[in-house]
Amino acid sequence: MRLFIALNLPKKERTRIHRAAGQLRDRDLPVRWVEPDDYHLTLKFLGDVRSPRTDPVEHVMEKVAATTQPFEVTVRGFGAFPTIRKPRVLWVGAVATPELRCLKQDLEWGLAEFGFERETRAFHPHVTLGRAAEKGGAGAFRGLDDVVAGMDHVSAFTIRSLDLMRSKPSKTGSHYSIVRTIKLTGPR
Repeated sequence: MRLFIALNLPKKERTRIHRAAGQLRDRDLPVRWVEPDDYHLTLKFLGDVRSPRTDPVEHVMEKVAATTQPFEVTVRGFGAFPTIRKPRVLWVGAVATPELRCLKQDLEWGLAEFGFERETRAFHPHVTLGRAAEKGGAGAFRGLDDVVAGMDHVSAFTIRSLDLMRSKPSKTGSHYSIVRTIKLTGPR
């Protein structure tokens, strides 16, 4: 199974983000857009994991969740990886608060004990909105930097759980399902 650990967004927040990103979808860009129901913030991509190996993953998630209390996430600003002029991924960003960074780091360290490689790249929390087509053509994203600079979306919501997610690739994009949800129950 292809797995990752994520924070799923409340339905109202997914709707707000989808509405705010309408300006991007209206531009007829060569992008495969993510459905709002699939909006999430990935904390750790695990790759292909065999069923018996999910036990240590769930154990680490339980341990981390037991020391993490629910916290607020602020979403703001649109952008792209690697650049807005030649994007592969279009996203809306999330503020990397100490709570979010600690949650990510605790998962990385806990999973490393079970052989999962630690992420060495800087953590840039975001919600993927769409993925650019391989052959977008020269100038397909011209002016997108100006559009994104003029877009304004800021909202906040409370995260109350971690989700172990399964990703099933298909020709129309990946489809996600929740394998297990673990509530954040840390001390207050």
